[in-house]
Amino acid sequence: MEIDHPVVELRRVSKSFGRQRVLDDIDLRVERGKNTVIIGRSGTGKSVLLKHIVGLLRPDRGEVHFEGQRVDRLTERAWVPVRRQISFVFQLNALFDSMTVLENVAFPMTENRTGRIDHKQIRDLAARCLERVGLTGFEKKRPAELSGGERKRVALARAIAMDPPPKVILYDEPTAGLDPQRSNGINKLIRQMQRDFQVTGVVVTHDMRSAAEVGDRVLMLWGGHFVADGTPQEVMESEEPHVRRFVQGIGEPGDVVTFTR
Repeated sequence: MEIDHPVVELRRVSKSFGRQRVLDDIDLRVERGKNTVIIGRSGTGKSVLLKHIVGLLRPDRGEVHFEGQRVDRLTERAWVPVRRQISFVFQLNALFDSMTVLENVAFPMTENRTGRIDHKQIRDLAARCLERVGLTGFEKKRPAELSGGERKRVALARAIAMDPPPKVILYDEPTAGLDPQRSNGINKLIRQMQRDFQVTGVVVTHDMRSAAEVGDRVLMLWGGHFVADGTPQEVMESEEPHVRRFVQGIGEPGDVVTFTR
């Protein structure tokens, strides 16, 4: 039977921190099996939006839905089965320095083991996920021994190391701090995961090149609202002033800092 609802939906979601309104009546329908990219300057609420999807933040107003179910009012216990369907790739990777690469990838499965899968199966699945991201032979290394790009790959391997695979992967600045070549490698892996697992991706980034490479749909957050919504090409060609300046790397009026002696 065909599923006619979006996998994730935000309905008129608002969120403030003190006097600062970060999200202001945001509506968002995330299409199943596609990569939806949220772009915008630092501090515009991109990561805040991701945290609402996975229940790390609750809206002040509005509703959050996952697979047709309203989730923003769930208790922490009720969130558990929902979160088992969502993986989160954090900006700083969130790897455990005291664990090996294999143990890091296996950690979520070990913590959330339901009895269907034993420890050997977990380790085998973790090893296969490392193979998918090109890190076979890295199982016994520690995060401190890895480059920035390798740590990102470990985080991506951990994101897909679920049984069954996740329905949604949330990526928070997946190419931050990487050079263009390593960024390109991460972008290709994000597309590969989308193809191989039919997973839905929500990608937060301020990297316009990455947005164009991984995104099926791109939206831009500004002032608590979406000021652009379209294909990467449509957003690149937008005449909306904030979007145009962001795409071209031009500062906003008032950004200029003057120095006095």
